[in-house]
Amino acid sequence: MNGIHDLGGMHGLGPIDAEVDEPVFHHEWERRILALALASGAMGKWNIDISRHARENQPPAQYLANSYYQTWLVGLEKLLLEAGLINAEELASGRSAKALPDDLAKRVLKADMVAEVLSRGGQFRMDDDVPAEFLLGDGVRVLNNHPAHHTRAPRYVRGHCGVVEQDHGVFVFADANAQGNKVPQHIYSVRFTAQELWGPDAAANDCVNVDLWDGHLEAAD
Repeated sequence: MNGIHDLGGMHGLGPIDAEVDEPVFHHEWERRILALALASGAMGKWNIDISRHARENQPPAQYLANSYYQTWLVGLEKLLLEAGLINAEELASGRSAKALPDDLAKRVLKADMVAEVLSRGGQFRMDDDVPAEFLLGDGVRVLNNHPAHHTRAPRYVRGHCGVVEQDHGVFVFADANAQGNKVPQHIYSVRFTAQELWGPDAAANDCVNVDLWDGHLEAAD
């Protein structure tokens, strides 16, 4: 979807102020939000792309005003409500009115399981023998689509032409995964010149590589 979260390639937002020796968490509640998000996600009611869409799908002013983990909290509240794991009254009170069903209770992420689960990560590479739609060196154009759902195609490359530099293999197509569908597609590293993206005043020797799926691309004329 097009939203304030997709700021790539935009001007006028000021410098990025890098914090020297920045801590992992600035406040104790941030640590708890991350733990809640991981523990809730372990119950299998949503995937990483659904959770990304929940975080990015909020009013622009709210998104910009929120800190990083405030945005995580907004997304988590939406996911828990939509999955029926809590209701509005429970959210407002901060207290559960019912026990989790046995099948979900068994999937709760306990403290002694966190290190193993995080080190294992998620499996997004797929074994499906899907033919590549593009080859190394092919000229491609990013589809100028503006979907209402989550997409991993940045807005600033849509409609622009680049060259396939690498085929990473077959992975879950994130855009479809955000809608609950596992679709195997190739991911390519596509190189775009700065002048293609930002016009003739951009540096002639600069380029940007973006990882994009088959579903984001078409052959360039």
